[in-house]
Amino acid sequence: MRVLLDVSTLVALMWENHVRNARVEKWAKGKTLVLCPITELGFVRVSSSPAHNATVSEARETLADFIRDFSPEFIAADLRQLDTPAAPTSGKTTDWYLAELASKHGLKWGTLDGNASHPSALVV
Repeated sequence: MRVLLDVSTLVALMWENHVRNARVEKWAKGKTLVLCPITELGFVRVSSSPAHNATVSEARETLADFIRDFSPEFIAADLRQLDTPAAPTSGKTTDWYLAELASKHGLKWGTLDGNASHPSALVV
């Protein structure tokens, strides 16, 4: 199964001190993980926030290590936002876009959001 990770799932997978790290690591086994520019940018942004306290350089290095060690697939963010259905709420715009992007590429969208209602959602 090929799965486009959302930002929260990628963060949980890559930071051992994340409360959901063990669950996401177990879930990820046997799946082909996929990243896109949005998930990579989001990872660096969240990782360099006070919640994880990494510098931007450390977050980029962690991402580079993950890519080197696990060889996730990469897809372009090649879908215009206006070519997707409107997200149900403003707070879901990025998630909805990622779900639509996953669907366009024949992927599932791996999320920690237990309330995700998109057909491509695969809740971790």
